[in-house]
Amino acid sequence: MKIDVLLGLQWGDEGKGKIVDVLTPDYDVVARFQGGPNAGHTIEFDGKKFVLHTIPSGVFNPGCINLIGNGVIIDPLILQAEIKKLVQSGIDVTKNLFISRKAHLILPTHRLMDAAQEASKGAAKIGSTLKGIGPTYTDKIARNGIRIGDSCLENFKSRYELQRTRHLKLVKDLDFDYSSYKIDGQDFDAYEKQWLSALEFIKSLQLVDSEYFINEQLAAGKRILAEGAQGTLLDIDFGSYPFVTSSNTTSAGVCSGLGIAPNKVGEVLGIFKAYCTRVGSGPFSTELFDEDGELMRKQGNEFGSTTGRPRRCGWIDLPALKYAVMLNGVTALFMMKADVLDSFERLKLAVAYRYKGEVITHLPFDACTQELEPVYEELPGWKTTLQDMKSANDLPQALQDFIRFIEDYVNVPVKLVSTGPDRLQLIRM
Repeated sequence: MKIDVLLGLQWGDEGKGKIVDVLTPDYDVVARFQGGPNAGHTIEFDGKKFVLHTIPSGVFNPGCINLIGNGVIIDPLILQAEIKKLVQSGIDVTKNLFISRKAHLILPTHRLMDAAQEASKGAAKIGSTLKGIGPTYTDKIARNGIRIGDSCLENFKSRYELQRTRHLKLVKDLDFDYSSYKIDGQDFDAYEKQWLSALEFIKSLQLVDSEYFINEQLAAGKRILAEGAQGTLLDIDFGSYPFVTSSNTTSAGVCSGLGIAPNKVGEVLGIFKAYCTRVGSGPFSTELFDEDGELMRKQGNEFGSTTGRPRRCGWIDLPALKYAVMLNGVTALFMMKADVLDSFERLKLAVAYRYKGEVITHLPFDACTQELEPVYEELPGWKTTLQDMKSANDLPQALQDFIRFIEDYVNVPVKLVSTGPDRLQLIRM
């Protein structure tokens, strides 16, 4: 057996949670392999809406095992709140939830450092979610991190205090007055007290050596889906650096984030929107600042599920999509939010960029510092609602032409098209 991978091909917010939820009946295990509570995977069904930040999206399938892998970073207080909310909705989370002992902890002081570092950048800020993601990964790479498994050791308290002292000194060096700073509406001391209590709760859950756990599941013939967070264009190595997240969001991150060999990766399922969105700072060549962009934001409800910030909106960027397909080895595409474009007379698709007097179809190294002017092709819109359509034969010809144009450009087939927010509003092509 091999592990299939599902990940985003743009700047995140592509709709991964919905697709994982739809696919889980075909899988025995869903495993998150990177990122932290900066993720926000939204799932809607039976008139209810759920947003998952750390827990894998297979949690709504009672027969599915959900694994938080070693590549994920965990804030115990956020995870505890997420679990409690699901339990209150009648969803038994803890029975099938497993957490890697090697997953790193987001400490309360990591959140202070995140806020201090972002404030110190001024106009050059990257648009952090202020969840402590960057500082936690920094400590991990610098070999200063504290992992879930460490919290069960006798010397945890002294290690925690050492990190706390070091972090507060760094915050002070940045001239950041944390005495008045609120973390999720609380002052630091109150937040830290609750965090430590939440950590005790997390320690009571099923902690595993996840690299052994996942390979044992594979050996037993279990079907496994690896779930990515954020999007390819936010990858620490291949995204729009420095306006990126702090982990490897590509399919390569599955191996290091779960502890599997490269030859165990099977299908790579790439999710993208029929247009583009981005939260925070960074280049966005097809961004719209007119009524079309505002219509996309309104029709798509484009506000961050983690931060609540309005998302920047623009036309689909095909060179960037093809780049993401190449990096991940995508074998099938899922197109989300086609219905958001229902009312547009004409649709634009970026097929190249004007860059330093040339027309190019690749993303240059200095794309973050040089203006890339998109070169567009135009297609007619379908000007009809998609939300009640049930099969590929129902789709208007204009949408079929739009899909075929994308397939021809990136040379990968579109297998699913989402026509609304509910898990049932999906058309298999």
